[in-house]
Amino acid sequence: MKGNSILTILVMFLMFGAICIYPPSGAGADMIPRPEHPFPQAERQPWLNLNGTWEFAETDDNGDAFLDASHYPDRITVPFCRESKLSGLERRGFVKNVWYRRAFSLPSTWDSPRTLLHIGACDWRTRLWVNGTLAGTHVGGSAAFAFDITPVLQPGENTIIIHAFDDTRSGLQACGKQSEKEESYGCLYTRTTGVWQTVWLEGVGKSYISDFSLVPDPAHSRLLLQADVEGSWKGLTLRAEAFWKNQSVGKASAAADWRNNRLTLDLSEKHLWSVKTPNLYDLTLTLEKDGKPIDAVRSYFGLRTVSIEGRAILINGEPVFQRLVLDQGFYPDGIWTAPSEEALRSDIELSQAAGFNGARLHQKVFEPRFLYWADKLGYLVWGEFPNWGLNYENPQINLPVISEWVEILRRDRNHPAIVGWCPFNETPPSAGELQARIAAITLAADPTRPLIESSGYAHTIPHPQVLDAHDYNQDPPSFRSRWMDYFSNELGLPARYGAGGGGAVPFFVSEYGGIGWFKAGDPAWGYGNNPKTLEELYQRYEGLTNAQLDNRNLFGFCYTQLTDIEQERNGVYYYDRSPKFDVTKLRSINERTARYETDPPLTVQTAVRNWKTAIGALPDADMAHEWRFITEKPGDNWAAFAFDDSGWKSGFGGFGKKGGWEERTRTPWESKDIWLRQQFTYDSAAFDAAALVIHYDNATQIYLNGKLLWKGEGWNDAYAGFDITQALREAIQTGKNVIAVHCHQDEGGQFIDLALLLGSDAK
Repeated sequence: MKGNSILTILVMFLMFGAICIYPPSGAGADMIPRPEHPFPQAERQPWLNLNGTWEFAETDDNGDAFLDASHYPDRITVPFCRESKLSGLERRGFVKNVWYRRAFSLPSTWDSPRTLLHIGACDWRTRLWVNGTLAGTHVGGSAAFAFDITPVLQPGENTIIIHAFDDTRSGLQACGKQSEKEESYGCLYTRTTGVWQTVWLEGVGKSYISDFSLVPDPAHSRLLLQADVEGSWKGLTLRAEAFWKNQSVGKASAAADWRNNRLTLDLSEKHLWSVKTPNLYDLTLTLEKDGKPIDAVRSYFGLRTVSIEGRAILINGEPVFQRLVLDQGFYPDGIWTAPSEEALRSDIELSQAAGFNGARLHQKVFEPRFLYWADKLGYLVWGEFPNWGLNYENPQINLPVISEWVEILRRDRNHPAIVGWCPFNETPPSAGELQARIAAITLAADPTRPLIESSGYAHTIPHPQVLDAHDYNQDPPSFRSRWMDYFSNELGLPARYGAGGGGAVPFFVSEYGGIGWFKAGDPAWGYGNNPKTLEELYQRYEGLTNAQLDNRNLFGFCYTQLTDIEQERNGVYYYDRSPKFDVTKLRSINERTARYETDPPLTVQTAVRNWKTAIGALPDADMAHEWRFITEKPGDNWAAFAFDDSGWKSGFGGFGKKGGWEERTRTPWESKDIWLRQQFTYDSAAFDAAALVIHYDNATQIYLNGKLLWKGEGWNDAYAGFDITQALREAIQTGKNVIAVHCHQDEGGQFIDLALLLGSDAK
């Protein structure tokens, strides 16, 4: 080994050999909850963990009287929210304002010229005072933020006050799965108010590395690095060095200034990060002034690529089937905050034990320490934003959401475990404008990962990268049939229908299963009817999962969910993480080789056709015509061509009552069943294909001139296309035809609208 490399390692050992955690005055390190460094991708010395006991007050009045020390009647354990058991309070009622106060003294060894105060996350609008002076304000409940408090520090004891305003019922805040009612219900759970991640101090140089981006380039065995510098930048040099198992494998340096400092770090050894071999390099970044180190950061990175080819998402060029589980990150004693770092790691290990290789981090921004363990353990994750609770009709939500999402992207973009972004979930059409803005920002900020602009319902961007659907159908045969049929033919449908027949882009069922398992009479729920026996549960689980493993057009699945949460009892584990099922059985099901892995859809041929609308749906605008409809069971021959429907009502599709689809509901329908009939004329022109484009919720049967044309079980979340060419040829007749529809609503929302298209191949 060269002498300068030995010197570098010695400097690293002296600088980073042990993470220095200074306990608060009068407390031992073992008394600090969540004592680990909260941001392992950017570790510095020195730092001071401020978790522990704080003075606390809460009120619906947001006046600044609480700057007075006499107004703090309670004590709370930070970083746990007031609603949690670990906070020491466990108060579940509504409150809009929470106040935190504590004193600290910097250790005598603290010699950094600048001090930053970090808050990992605080829900929702936060103000910080240090020694009575307002030091900063932040809006957003999930992003990390920091303020430079150097100008307001004083020798000896200093006093911090944090105020958080939080109103989950306002419609202005992204709340995720926090209940807007006093109690939890359905799939909404206990709220998190105020501070819920670590509060800490960090010492930095007069000039320091304020942010950096790491883009791996395995093809050329290198890392592309871009860094921002805060403070005076004359005479600065940025140095980077990579290590593999404590051996230096690459160095780079360049003159540094304010922003856009770029380095190319060539690596002498290439070790790819993957699910099976989650290799990580150590990285040091050093900022020098006139040749002397003034700031140093320890980080790490993984070499891997994520790319799209056809309908496949490739990791390092390989079709890795993503066996995901929905993880909502709730804990019985900490709510949104894990009780310990061990709990974060354990959740990943529990998931892997059941045969999952990743997760949708659902309706919550998970803390960096979780992502660190995902990186270490080779666990694929999709980063999400807790968009539920937003009123998309109010433009006041736009700037806070955009600003916070950018903060989240910048915080998390360097994690190799994150293989995609999904900023929204189950949004209504009214979210389309904001979704489009967020999608554009995401693709500009991070062109290295795929994007799903909204999981589940309203896909609104014109050229999606990835599409998905949520399907909680509990019948394996019909579930299998639906998703096999969905890709049976690349229809090339008009863009006005949105996803149509799946599109030539990667697709997966991003929520399925959710099989309930709890004692009869419990105030609990899961999707569908509870299996009567464990064997029945395993059979249902296997049938639903095999339907996706056997489908070469699906790049993965996502089972709902990792653990029970409060009243929702459909987890693989109980809420306390204790075993619920035989995970070895689940593992054997989940880990079976997927057809996608042996025969991936790397090329997708989409038909180019000229389509003629025989029956129009809502997206067809002036081509949509009135239906005759009835909500009471008609006669036995109701689907026949000659049936007399003159006594039925008239209305335009869509029909229904479904959250998020209010703007597309032109005729209300609230009963269990609806029957529809419409007449159209066929002029005997030849057609090469016929397509049914339909949004149905729930089970639907469609007849043409009395003959069954198509049948769909369960439901879908948007308009989807189905090839009905052969069935239509057998039923259609020259001249007048009658299409008849029966839709049955089971539970939840309901909706029915459809179009019938005849297509000729484009010449």
